[in-house]
Amino acid sequence: MTDARTSPPGILPRRDVVSALLEGRENLLVVTGLGSPSYDVHAACDRDDNYYLWGAMGGAALVGLGLAQARPDKTVLVLTGDGEQLMAFGSLATIAVAAPKNLNVVVIDNQHFGETGMQASHTGHGVDLAEVARVCGFAETSTIRSMDDVIALRGAFARPASGPRLVVIKVAADNPPRSLPSRDAVYIKNRFRAHLGYGAG
Repeated sequence: MTDARTSPPGILPRRDVVSALLEGRENLLVVTGLGSPSYDVHAACDRDDNYYLWGAMGGAALVGLGLAQARPDKTVLVLTGDGEQLMAFGSLATIAVAAPKNLNVVVIDNQHFGETGMQASHTGHGVDLAEVARVCGFAETSTIRSMDDVIALRGAFARPASGPRLVVIKVAADNPPRSLPSRDAVYIKNRFRAHLGYGAG
C-alpha cells in the first residue's frame, strides 16, 4: 500500500500501450485477463500464441504461472487489468513462491472496473499492486507512466530474469471499442496447443 489516499490517474492510451508491448514479439506466449486486456491484445494482433480468457476472472496470472512452468523454454506474458488482479491477490504469493524466471505479469491499470460500469477500483485509492508483488517476493516490480518506459519494458522481456516480474502500467480510464476474439474456448485452446506442437486435447 502507498501512504497516499489516492493515486494519480494514468494518461497513456491503453491500446497504444498494448500495441507497443507486443510489437515485434518473438518467443512470447501471451495470456490475457478477462475483458479489456483481451480486447486490447486482439486489437493489436490476433495470433495463435494468444490465450484469451473469457470467464475466469482472477485466473490470468495463475494460468500464466502454469504455462511458464510447463514451458520454461518460452517467455510468458500475462496482460491483465487492475480489477482482475485485485480479485487474485493470492496468486501473487503463489507466483513468488514458485519463482519462475520466464513469467511477466503486466497490469493495465486504469483504476476502474471497466467491465461493470467504470466504478473506481482500489488502485485509485492507494492500493499499490507493484508493492504487493514486491513484498510477496517478485524479483522485479515497478509502476510506469510513460511510453518510453513501455518500450523499455518490451525490451526487458528478451533478457533473463532472476524470478517473476510484475509491472503496473497506469493508463487513462477510457473504454475503447471492443475488439472481440473468438468466444469458442475449445478453438482458442486447440490453436494455442497446436502452436506449441501439441495435438487437440
